[in-house]
Amino acid sequence: MKISRVQATWCRVPIPYERQHTSDFGRVPTFDSVIVRIETECGITGWGEAKAGVGSAAACAGLAAIINDDYAPLLMGQDPRDISRLWDVMYNTPREGYAVAGGYALPQVGRRGLSVSAIAGVDVALWDVLGKSLNVPLWRLLGGKRVDRMPAYASGGWADASKIGEQLQGYCDRAGFRAVKMRVGVMDGSPARSAARVRAARERLGPDIRLMADAHGTWTVAEARAFCRMVEDCDLFWFEEPVSADDKAGMAEVRRCSTVPISAGESEFTRHDFREICELRAADVLQPDLAIAGGLTEGLRISALASAYNLRLAPHLWSGAPAFAAGMHLAVTQSAGFILEYSLGHNPMLHDLIEEEFPVVEGYVEIPDRPGLGITVRESFLQQYGQGRGA
Repeated sequence: MKISRVQATWCRVPIPYERQHTSDFGRVPTFDSVIVRIETECGITGWGEAKAGVGSAAACAGLAAIINDDYAPLLMGQDPRDISRLWDVMYNTPREGYAVAGGYALPQVGRRGLSVSAIAGVDVALWDVLGKSLNVPLWRLLGGKRVDRMPAYASGGWADASKIGEQLQGYCDRAGFRAVKMRVGVMDGSPARSAARVRAARERLGPDIRLMADAHGTWTVAEARAFCRMVEDCDLFWFEEPVSADDKAGMAEVRRCSTVPISAGESEFTRHDFREICELRAADVLQPDLAIAGGLTEGLRISALASAYNLRLAPHLWSGAPAFAAGMHLAVTQSAGFILEYSLGHNPMLHDLIEEEFPVVEGYVEIPDRPGLGITVRESFLQQYGQGRGA
């Protein structure tokens, strides 16, 4: 089996004004992601997804260009089932004059950022090809699913203190969610205002619904510590990204000062970033975004870290269908995996990009048995929303 085509398409989908929300990223008018297609000579097509970063759209063109111009030539004619070797080929720059297979390589200068995100999209597509070639779902290749369905939490929560409880309760009523996540941070102006919104949410939800809060890394250490003190009696299931991802020591300080569990990882690249989080004891829950961190191959390595450090794994799934499916397959097979994020923002990349659905019933997502990722991408969607070359 040989790779005959590698194509990355930047998709930009407008969000209707009435469905847009405002968070620490400002008002979000579009949903952007890069969809990766890998075709083989035998007719199998695999799909993947790469993101330039959470909340980032401007770099998607560059991300697609890296895949189309830099990685595609390395992959053409290669066996897509050699996933680990091809991951290393992309991560390391082959020495000029040496063949990709078996040649010497130098470490790549850009070991973070767009380079790794591009690898992520290709890697997920390669896994999809492998699953389809064997006619088995990816969870079978990753060690087998541990459960037939996984609990999911509704991810949203931008309303002010007067309406946040109603908004989150609406999520619970919508599909039986027993866990919800709200946004806090500089969008509120102060830790006290964020804490007031959390208190309002807890009052409306009662004690039996799990409640998470996400600050998107926007606070200083002092502000995050103050917020934790204010909400310690609100029984937060976790407090996500209290400070910048670049300040892992600061995140560890926040974790030490409070009983509120800390989660992080959506902005991290490769197992090396997550190893540092683990070594510093900076988080209780690791949240790799497989469309950013390096794909399923790197997700498995991060999962091993979570297990070794007795932490939990909850992949970041604010994404399109390929990355959501990949994170679901990872979480259901790994001992540290325990819950799925389910976007309640307007997300056509999850719901309209593919023919299938991932319905939430009584707060759970059923794990499908379809081959590979278990998705069928709508070509018409790519044609409608694709930007520039590759559309």
